[in-house]
Amino acid sequence: MLRLGTIVMGAADVRRAAEFWARALGYVPRDGEVSDDWTVLVPADGAPGPGIALDLSTTPVQDHPRVHLDLYAADAAEQRSEITRLLALGAERVDWDLYPEDADFVVLADPEGNRFCVIDAAHDSP
Repeated sequence: MLRLGTIVMGAADVRRAAEFWARALGYVPRDGEVSDDWTVLVPADGAPGPGIALDLSTTPVQDHPRVHLDLYAADAAEQRSEITRLLALGAERVDWDLYPEDADFVVLADPEGNRFCVIDAAHDSP
């Protein structure tokens, strides 16, 4: 049976991207260091979950990427708090033209321009 091991994202500056994602997710370099062209980040506490690999890339960022990360916040208050924290770490708000009415997500971009969403996981919960 297959399992998801690592999510790979391109980055023009692997070190900058690694610093952002390590601080955003509480991850650390799997091998203890970050190189200029490749690194894999894993949960610092050793918890199971996918790693984030960053690969040197000069490919332009897609405005509407086919694949992106969804980060879940417990509720709207945590979502707002996490968005503020991520913006302070270097993320940017994306002027997203595809928001549905009553969206439960906010689209941000990491310092490399890779899009990701912060989701209010309690949005439709009773």
